[in-house]
Amino acid sequence: MVLIGQIKWSALLLAIVVSSLCLALPLDDEREVLIRKEEMLQIGGELLLTEQEELANEKLKALKKVEINEAMKKNQFPPSMHFFRAKKLIEESKVFHVLKKMPKGAALHLHDFGILSVDWLVRNVTYRPHCHLCFTPSGNLKFRFADPAPPTPKPEDCSEWILLEKYRRQLQNVTEFDNSLLQNFTLVLENPERAYSDQAVIWTRFENIFITVDGLVHYAPVFREYFARGLQEFYEDNVQYLELRATLYPVYELNGQTYDQEWSLKTYQEVAQKFARDHPDFIGVKIIYSDHRMKDVSHIAKSVQTAMNLKVKFPEIMAGFDLVGQEDKGHSLWQLKEALLFPATQGFDLPYFFHAGETDWQGTPIDENILDALILNTTRIGHGFALSRHPMARNISWNRDIPIEVCPISNQVLQLVSDLRNHPAASLMASGHPMVVSSDDPSVFGAKGLSYDFYEVFMAIGGMKADLRTLKQLALNSIKYSSLSADKKKTTEEVWQKKWDKFVELAGQIKL
Repeated sequence: MVLIGQIKWSALLLAIVVSSLCLALPLDDEREVLIRKEEMLQIGGELLLTEQEELANEKLKALKKVEINEAMKKNQFPPSMHFFRAKKLIEESKVFHVLKKMPKGAALHLHDFGILSVDWLVRNVTYRPHCHLCFTPSGNLKFRFADPAPPTPKPEDCSEWILLEKYRRQLQNVTEFDNSLLQNFTLVLENPERAYSDQAVIWTRFENIFITVDGLVHYAPVFREYFARGLQEFYEDNVQYLELRATLYPVYELNGQTYDQEWSLKTYQEVAQKFARDHPDFIGVKIIYSDHRMKDVSHIAKSVQTAMNLKVKFPEIMAGFDLVGQEDKGHSLWQLKEALLFPATQGFDLPYFFHAGETDWQGTPIDENILDALILNTTRIGHGFALSRHPMARNISWNRDIPIEVCPISNQVLQLVSDLRNHPAASLMASGHPMVVSSDDPSVFGAKGLSYDFYEVFMAIGGMKADLRTLKQLALNSIKYSSLSADKKKTTEEVWQKKWDKFVELAGQIKL
């Protein structure tokens, strides 16, 4: 099977040879033709811009050129630095401020409790009545709302529960305590390379954060408000639609009553519908029910059946199924194939959105998840970091128009790549491979919304050639590759286009 990319390059080289032999173009002209044809291959390269867009593009490219030239002089380029150190520099960037105003379409790779800045959890939620805290033997925190106090845990599980309201009254420095809580809710610290010596260390810390916030965010009143505030944060970052991987773990009330997956999905739907009514230019949300890839095939089989039932009962909000967790430590898709093939044996259409290729270990069964995801008919590929190392998978992905969900800051923080100029998506962008940009768990990384990841893609992964056409195509891709119906996609694109036109008008007025 011949790669599409190879076909394009063969045609390109043939055109150059013909132009050289038949037209005898000067060498400079041949070079210019080669550069132009290469530019047309990249994402957005074939888009034709309006006169207003061309003006905005020239302004944006000028800003970008200034920032990159300055970075080259100072040898200080934010995308080549760890995000925790680069964030302040990014926020000072004029390009970043333009990107914040850009309508981005959809964020298609997000996780349920990584979408909202954590300050609110500390400053608001932990100050609510009946909030209790305990410490695990490994030093991690657990929270629980209860009245009266929760049952005394086993010593091997946690210390005795502490009522936070009472505990804070005994402290001399409450601010210091609250800041320590903040540190437990994110990966952010001053020396990440020293603190997180390898992927095993940082992934353990990463997953412990979700265990820590679990007792806060699964408290029913917080559950609702967290989601609504998360939608608001993305809406303010000019995102019109979200698809959220959600584990749908039990949600509880103060008296200990718990709710199941159907309650959670119905609540997501109600909150999203209300938000859309209050914000008519916000399209909505879909949920991708997810389970952890560490679990065995019998458990995953039950989760797949749950996903099928939820898809029947909640067709408007339920998008499909995925597996989450560190690929290097969990089961491969092939090991779980018996469970994952079940819907097809029943003639049931359950879309999959598999995380695959989020690894550096080439040639391992985990690395081959990228192939298995395609064999199992995934709709999109979460991360797809390893795709460039698998020519057959890359070819299938291209032929079937299956995009990768690129999350650059996540990949850098979780130690897959240090300098984002070297991200594998760079070669995929250069050849116009199907892709979308998303932010994975922005709150855990100290980011917000989608703009920081767009900045990294625009400035580093896309290189100097990425321009307004690149941004426009990526935004359009996010709508095209969403789980929305064809009619809803058309409506979403119309809403987006109006916002885009206003953005272009403002960008054209940039003062250089």
